[in-house]
Amino acid sequence: MTEQKPLNPWDYKPWWCQPWSIVLTSLILISGSWLLFKAIWLTILVSIPVLTWMGFFVFIWPQLMVRSGILESYQRDNS
Repeated sequence: MTEQKPLNPWDYKPWWCQPWSIVLTSLILISGSWLLFKAIWLTILVSIPVLTWMGFFVFIWPQLMVRSGILESYQRDNS
C-alpha cells in the first residue's frame, strides 16, 4: 500500500497563479497606486479589492478545494 502525500491545490495551478505571484501582484498594484498618485485615499481604494482578491485566493480557495474533495477525484481520475 503506497502512502499518498497530502493534497496541495497549488500543484494544479500554473506558475502565474501560485501564492507568491498573487502576493507579488497585489504588492505591485498597491505600491504602484501609491507611487503613481501619492494619494492615500486612492491607495486605500485600490487596496480594498486587491487585498480581498489576494486573501480569497491565498487563504480561502486552497481550503475550499481540499475540503470539497475535488482534488481527490481529480487525482484518482488521473492516476
